[in-house]
Amino acid sequence: MTGPGNDPYDDAEKVLRLALCEDRDAVAGTFDSVVKRAGMAGAYDVAVCLVATMVGEHVAAGTWALEFPDIDQAAYDTRWVARFVSAYVNADPRTGEALFGAALADGQLPACLVALAGSAVATLRRRAAPDAA
Repeated sequence: MTGPGNDPYDDAEKVLRLALCEDRDAVAGTFDSVVKRAGMAGAYDVAVCLVATMVGEHVAAGTWALEFPDIDQAAYDTRWVARFVSAYVNADPRTGEALFGAALADGQLPACLVALAGSAVATLRRRAAPDAA
C-alpha cells in the first residue's frame, strides 16, 4: 500500500533518526504506526529499506555466505537480523518474507525490527568513522 503517508523510505528515515537517538521505544512505536497504517507489508517494506541502507548501493552479484560464528547461540533478534540481511544481499525475498513471518508468529518481530534499526545505525556510524576504509 503506497500513497500519501505510506512511504517506506520516509518511515525508514524516521526509524533511523530515532535509532540514532537510541530511543528503542520510539522505534518500536514507529513500526506499530506503520503496521496500523500500512499493514505488515508496510513494516516489511520499511525493514527492507533499513537493510538497503546498511548494505549500500553496490552489492556484487553472487552468492553471499553468512559468516557468524556460533550464530545459533546468539539471541533470537540477533540471529534474525543476520539472516534477514543475508537474504537481502542474496536477492532472496522469499527467505526474507519467511523470516519476517516466523518472527511475527514467534512474537519476536518487534524486538527484531528494533535490533535491525540498531544494526543499521551501527553500520552507518562505522561507515562515517574517520578511519573507516
